[in-house]
Amino acid sequence: MDVAVERAMDVFWSRGYHATALPDLLRATRLSRGSLYAAFGDKHSLFLRALDRYIADALTRMEMEFDPGNDPVAGLRAYLAGYVERTSGSNGRRGCLLVATAMELAGQDAEVGRRVASFFKAMEAKVMDALSRAKAAGKLADGVEPATAARILVCFVEGLRVVGKTAPARITSQATADALIGRFVR
Repeated sequence: MDVAVERAMDVFWSRGYHATALPDLLRATRLSRGSLYAAFGDKHSLFLRALDRYIADALTRMEMEFDPGNDPVAGLRAYLAGYVERTSGSNGRRGCLLVATAMELAGQDAEVGRRVASFFKAMEAKVMDALSRAKAAGKLADGVEPATAARILVCFVEGLRVVGKTAPARITSQATADALIGRFVR
């Protein structure tokens, strides 16, 4: 099941929801039509499972980056560096399943919209927690409020995902990320 979800996720990621046809999913998952329907119900249900998998992977990655046992500023830098990496070169051109899904479906599909909004809220909470810990440690610049800075950083990294489709130079994206975080930390 996990392998089939991962393979389906790759198809949805590369083609988008609407452009993915059942034969594409059958070929990728190596399941028969009956097996796919028995296991997942329908294309939409399989898509939601794939999206959930993508979100879970992203949240796990953030848990590691923002480990409360580590320096919060180092966690913020690791978080941004990860996005710079994922938005550079072929990774950047591939784009982000979540951003593509938000653009294609979030306004039309309530279930997808809830998942996307929930993910952005969870991401913002993790970033805000790191910024709050940095503030408590005296590492935030004067006047920086963790909630506002968290919203800015989430918008920034998701914007990087969009700009990454144009394959900007990694050094440019990293310099921009460094400049932004430099406004927030001492």
